[in-house]
Amino acid sequence: MPSPVLVLGGQRSGKSAFAESLVARSGLEPVYIATGEPGDAEMAARIARHRARRGPGWRTIEAPLDLAPAIAGECRRGRAVLVDCLTLWLSNLLAVGREPRSAFAGLERVVAEASGLLVLVSNEVGLGVVPANALARQFVDLAGELHERLARCCPTVVLTVAGLPLALKGSLPPTFED
Repeated sequence: MPSPVLVLGGQRSGKSAFAESLVARSGLEPVYIATGEPGDAEMAARIARHRARRGPGWRTIEAPLDLAPAIAGECRRGRAVLVDCLTLWLSNLLAVGREPRSAFAGLERVVAEASGLLVLVSNEVGLGVVPANALARQFVDLAGELHERLARCCPTVVLTVAGLPLALKGSLPPTFED
């Protein structure tokens, strides 16, 4: 599968499990770059479920804010790097008052230069109603912009719905086509 791969989907759509399976099936050294932080009990439980599903063979790097340098430091031949997830990263940037678009540009640069397998996971948030408050509208707009920017530089873009991957750009590996 040509790299990098952008995997989009709604909450609980199966996007993370699909992305993890791409990395696991690659046969490369698996690296997980986590953007989420356990800010409450529910998020801590969610992180624990993801770690348990991946198993002990994965090395985890935590990068809630400085994502581009983490990717640049980990992507290389012989490795499969999974970033989960870009919308949590965007939330983190907004929470600390960082300018997202300059961070997007840095991310685009490292994604375009990545070697090895790079799989990026993000929540597709643009399918619902228009949010009622300004911050939520800004978040949805920025997430949409980020996805468009990355979709342009990723040869493979996948949307997951109900645990089923659908290739939007490029194609799925043969083992995922049914």
